[in-house]
Amino acid sequence: MMQCKNDRERMLCDISKVSFAVVDLTLYLDTHSCDSQAQDYFNHYVRLLNQMKREYAMKYGPLNLSTADGYSSEWKWANMPLPWEGVC
Repeated sequence: MMQCKNDRERMLCDISKVSFAVVDLTLYLDTHSCDSQAQDYFNHYVRLLNQMKREYAMKYGPLNLSTADGYSSEWKWANMPLPWEGVC
């Protein structure tokens, strides 16, 4: 299991886990579209993922363009170090 060193890394780990669940549910729903319980889970985790990404963007900058909305009127986030550059 991955050890999270700080709050930023913990948030990225949590976002990754929920993203995996959303992708997995998407694949399941591709073949089981009438499963209303799976649709409810999917909707729940998509909302949770969006909220987690918004919270991350407010603290550390956007992860992608969809979370850049309202972050800053300047493009400072484009100059921030990327996760694979050892910031976490």
